[in-house]
Amino acid sequence: MPMEPATTADSAPQNPMVGGAPMYADKDIVDNAVNSADHTTLVAAVKAAELVDTLKGPGPFTVFAPTNAAFEKLPAGTVDKLVTPEMKPDLTKVLTYHVVPGKVDAATLTSQIQAGNGSATLTTVQGGTLTANVVDGNVIVTDAKGNKATVTTADVMQSNGVIHVIDTVLMPGA
Repeated sequence: MPMEPATTADSAPQNPMVGGAPMYADKDIVDNAVNSADHTTLVAAVKAAELVDTLKGPGPFTVFAPTNAAFEKLPAGTVDKLVTPEMKPDLTKVLTYHVVPGKVDAATLTSQIQAGNGSATLTTVQGGTLTANVVDGNVIVTDAKGNKATVTTADVMQSNGVIHVIDTVLMPGA
């Protein structure tokens, strides 16, 4: 999908529905995500990693939010293992790898990709990097291990940042 925000008849930007629920620009990342039927695994993981307060904070944050279907692509048992208390440090690394400091909306990301001659490098809160580029009109985010996620819904505006829904879980390097 192209990274263009939804608009209304009067051309004012409007948040898209995500997971069958309206996303409100005046709510924070967590308050919106908990209403998305497509992000129950992500929300459970954020709670298990005790990152709720962080993602409810002032930010701003850019979150590349994997859907439940994205988590289902992982090897069997991976999610169940990651949400156990002893795996909290690893879960935290994975989740914070999906968060970029600042508000990087579609227009900004597209400009960065163009300025970077076809790719942009984003430094995550976890400390690793993601690479973004455009393939066949879709923004693709590549992780340190070469996994590629497609942005399926861009510019879901939040009071403390922006969410871009993705179809694959991104993994930090070793």
